[in-house]
Amino acid sequence: MVQVIYPGTFDPVTNGHVNIVERAAALFDQVVIAVARNEKKMPLFNLDERIALLEQSLRHLTHIKVVGLQMLLTHFMRENGIYTVLRGLRVVSDFEYEFQLSNMNKAIEPKMETIFLPTDEKHGYISSSLVKEIASLQGDTHTFVPPAVSRALRAKYPA
Repeated sequence: MVQVIYPGTFDPVTNGHVNIVERAAALFDQVVIAVARNEKKMPLFNLDERIALLEQSLRHLTHIKVVGLQMLLTHFMRENGIYTVLRGLRVVSDFEYEFQLSNMNKAIEPKMETIFLPTDEKHGYISSSLVKEIASLQGDTHTFVPPAVSRALRAKYPA
């Protein structure tokens, strides 16, 4: 079985994230979505909420698995025997950071390979940070995120 890990904070999951997972699901036997705890980013949604929102948003896919990531990605990969990581790219500036991260991870775990997949153009401008800002100002987020996420954002930022 050919597996890939798609790591991220997913705070919150956007339609761009969903697009990447849907396309990866067509390329791999299983896509493991690793949701990073990453308290440094001060997430709006806690780890369990982000996992639940991803599961709800991706329930139309059959060969995905959503897990919490509370360790170094390379350690998680070693423990699970999965050495391919998927990184989504929205804009060219994403590539610089992702390329540096890929090289750092490869230095830690030489077996690791990174695959970069650009999001579809129609989702390229969407970011979790912008979605949270729109929601915090009572804006409508339904075109940027799955329905469950839009509802969760309204609950976090009531009018």
